[in-house]
Amino acid sequence: MSGAVHRVAARVLPINARGEVLLLQGQDPARPGVLHWVSIGGAVEPGETLAEAGVREMLEETGLAVDQAELVGPVHRATHPFSWDGVAYVSDNHFFAVRLDATPEVHFAGLEEAEVGNILQARWWTPQDLRVDGTAVTPDLPEIMAAAVGELLEGTR
Repeated sequence: MSGAVHRVAARVLPINARGEVLLLQGQDPARPGVLHWVSIGGAVEPGETLAEAGVREMLEETGLAVDQAELVGPVHRATHPFSWDGVAYVSDNHFFAVRLDATPEVHFAGLEEAEVGNILQARWWTPQDLRVDGTAVTPDLPEIMAAAVGELLEGTR
């Protein structure tokens, strides 16, 4: 993407004991009604580590507090181009996994102003179900999820 804003991002994949991953349904404000599922996370702020950004984003986007020591990873790194509100970005995404033994209630009270009304709901997904559904924000998200589940629950890395 020529002229795109480049950013480094921390993404968090909360995983429950059933191997499901908590994702958020969102839309680009420039394309209302075009819905997709995305991992929790966002840009790393100046002075933050990747893990600090992941913990902050987890709290802002879900209301769930996790300790930095609970994050596993990064378990994956991928570059994804995307647009948000008419601005093109290229995001260097660092994915962390975190195990949640309970199925906590998610709330959106900490969303940034631009996210309010554009992050619509949270849902637990298996990688296979998301692959079949076909509404992942990037086509590789189900595979990233599967690798994170394998690493966290099965120790396959």
